[in-house]
Amino acid sequence: MKWQQRQANNLDQKLIEDYGLTDIQAKLFALRGINTAEKIDFWLNADENDLADPFLMHDMEKTIDRINQAIDNGEKITIYGDYDADGITATSIMMDTLEILGADVHFFIPDRFKDGYGPNMTRYQEIVEDGTKLIITVDNGVTGVEEIKYAQEHGVDVILTDHHTFQDQKPAAFSTVHCNYPGQKYPFDDYCGAGVAYTICRALMQDTMPELLDLAMIGTIGDMVKVTGEGHIVVKRGLDILNQTERPGLRALIKQAGLTMGQITATDVGFNIAPRLNAVGRLANASLAVELLLSDDEEQAEKIATRIEELNNERKELTSKVYEDCLAQVEKNGWQHRNTLVIYNPDFHEGVLGLVANKVVEKLHKPTLVLTKDEAGELKGSGRSSEGFNLFNALEPMKEDLLDKFGGHDFACGLSFKADKLEELRVRFEDSFKPSTDLEVKDFDFELNLKEITPDIITEINLVGPFGTGNPEPIFSISEPHIKSLFKMGKDKNHVKFTAEKNAGKLTIVGFNKGFLNQTLLPFIKELYVTLSLNSWKNISNVQGMLAGIEYGAPKLAVFDRVIDMRQEDYVMGFADKYLIFDKKIIPWARNGLGIPEEKISLAKDYNGDSEVVALLDTPRNQMELNIALEKKYQQLYLRFLFDQLPINTLPSRDAFGATLKYIYTHPNLSIDDYQAVSSYLGLDYQAVLFILRVFFELNFVSFTDGKIIGNKNPESKKLTASKYFNSIAAQIKFTNQLRTMPSNQLINYVKQYLK
Repeated sequence: MKWQQRQANNLDQKLIEDYGLTDIQAKLFALRGINTAEKIDFWLNADENDLADPFLMHDMEKTIDRINQAIDNGEKITIYGDYDADGITATSIMMDTLEILGADVHFFIPDRFKDGYGPNMTRYQEIVEDGTKLIITVDNGVTGVEEIKYAQEHGVDVILTDHHTFQDQKPAAFSTVHCNYPGQKYPFDDYCGAGVAYTICRALMQDTMPELLDLAMIGTIGDMVKVTGEGHIVVKRGLDILNQTERPGLRALIKQAGLTMGQITATDVGFNIAPRLNAVGRLANASLAVELLLSDDEEQAEKIATRIEELNNERKELTSKVYEDCLAQVEKNGWQHRNTLVIYNPDFHEGVLGLVANKVVEKLHKPTLVLTKDEAGELKGSGRSSEGFNLFNALEPMKEDLLDKFGGHDFACGLSFKADKLEELRVRFEDSFKPSTDLEVKDFDFELNLKEITPDIITEINLVGPFGTGNPEPIFSISEPHIKSLFKMGKDKNHVKFTAEKNAGKLTIVGFNKGFLNQTLLPFIKELYVTLSLNSWKNISNVQGMLAGIEYGAPKLAVFDRVIDMRQEDYVMGFADKYLIFDKKIIPWARNGLGIPEEKISLAKDYNGDSEVVALLDTPRNQMELNIALEKKYQQLYLRFLFDQLPINTLPSRDAFGATLKYIYTHPNLSIDDYQAVSSYLGLDYQAVLFILRVFFELNFVSFTDGKIIGNKNPESKKLTASKYFNSIAAQIKFTNQLRTMPSNQLINYVKQYLK
């Protein structure tokens, strides 16, 4: 990752004085392009009365007329929603409004596991047969070409309301209300489904309907659409409404989340409220969440909120369990050096696959698909991508001959396919890997003066919020900090807390998932990047930094060390002039997984630099490779040896060789891919089985014909050491283990004797 500072011209001094802005507020507004009186006035003072005329949105007048007609005629109306926080709040908004108008209105939320996403033909048929005369989709519909056609042909009008991207063919609905409909005059184009529903209700009621803004705001934050433009009004005013809401369902949900009425922020909604609504659709039917939001009964609301809390806790446990299984599969199968991951377990819970894929990408920095098996025997799952790799472009060509269902965008997707296509998908997904050579760039605002930090700074910053998509939360830098009092937190000690000091000021900083930090690494920290929040304990409030990133530099050592042993640190720091690699297959992982710039990577054999700070990133195959690399001119050399080129970490036992050979003879004509399943039966990982097969092939114990493995009849008796491949890998394993376990002073002395 590369950090860069946002740049902008300073605000006019008169603007600063007219609006009474502090120095921090003036800088943040300028860096976000809010730099005129009109823009600042909108940001500070706009409310629902400043929203555009809802009738500017495509087909709005036609839509309102048809809804009013249905109400007047007593027609049955069905709201067809979706099972995420946006679809849940959009459904609730439409239900709330139509019930006020006395409509005969009902709602349907698809079941993630039975119905899938979006319009489902069976459900449309049931809704039509049940007497509905008007279907209103919310947060879905653009993919429902056949379903909507069916309803229209059977005398049921469909009003399509959505915000997702249109496919090649638009459904022939009675009317279509879409925030980004081509050519429409509505000035804001990034509402979520709840935002579109709220706009329809404004038109229907001919009123600003502020009482719906709490729901529209939750949908907006949950779906991560823009919080600028009209999105700013929805979120800002929605938070105001939420913090004084009388909705029993929301009050019960807020209580379960441990939040305090009057103090709820956009961050609270994004990390506590929206995930709880999403959890219902992940593990059960999201209709329960709609019932919560529509409930007028406090006792009923408490009961539903308690059930939702149980589902949310279950979601957390399932996510953790599936995530750990995924990491174990990567380790067991030796996929650490692959560029992509396709992880499958028939026991994975379908509802958490997307969450887990995202966590795997955050951990391993590889495009990842996480799959399970459905009731019909098909494999289905979710994918997430790492920076610089377009997931949609990689998988979309496979729709014709491999995938049965597929949809998504650059960084996320959903897919399903026949179970026997799994290995083909793995191969083709890996072959599709064409990473960007550009590093992810992340922006920060400016250097933080630690002496000026008081609780008032949070109030100053919040004036520039709420923050979200389009208006990023401010990130501040702290350069050359002095770090004290580092300690680990959490059950697995995977989080850290420390104090950063500079120029007589200090700040307590918390770093989630930064458990790799230790005393050895602290001198290398050149820059910290943090967001700020208020931490209250026993009625005392203090400003706390949340670690957003670290930039490293070579430390200023009192005594210059030419060779530094950092084998025990499995975290790569970005301070070296060059990272030397022995195995070229490691290069994509170093570039994309570790975020090392292309220009800092070199094969050890090709390096010809002079007096640079260099790190040996991976492990050489043998002593000769190491010695050649050491006979170069370095200013300073860091020994990392993070990766190796070994197909296996330890040699299989003689018993493992014997059991595998016996299995080959008793199960002839299996393919290499078949042995992926056999490996667990043999008590080995797949890479160990591949190693054994290769040794057997060299010793002529087995034959490989037409893709099938067959045990040869009456093979000549030979020792395993008769295999050159066996001996070569055995020697590599021995050398690698020596290199990684050699005492530090012994290794450093060895290296120094070769350095020029």
